[in-house]
Amino acid sequence: MSLPLMTGISSINQGMDNIKQHAHEIASAVKKGDENTAELAKSLVDLNVDQRQVEASVKVVQAIDETLGTLLNVRA
Repeated sequence: MSLPLMTGISSINQGMDNIKQHAHEIASAVKKGDENTAELAKSLVDLNVDQRQVEASVKVVQAIDETLGTLLNVRA
């Protein structure tokens, strides 16, 4: 497996783990009725950043897939 592909997949996994963590933090804060809006806002922002990280990593993996497909078609 190529290094860029492994990096893209690793970034997707890391982003998904971070999404789970921040979603849990948000759910816990809401369930507790936590009035610390700064922490809740930070978790929401971090959740959005993680989502963008996963989206960008998916685009990297798609680009690699397309490139490999093109190379295989040219070679065939």
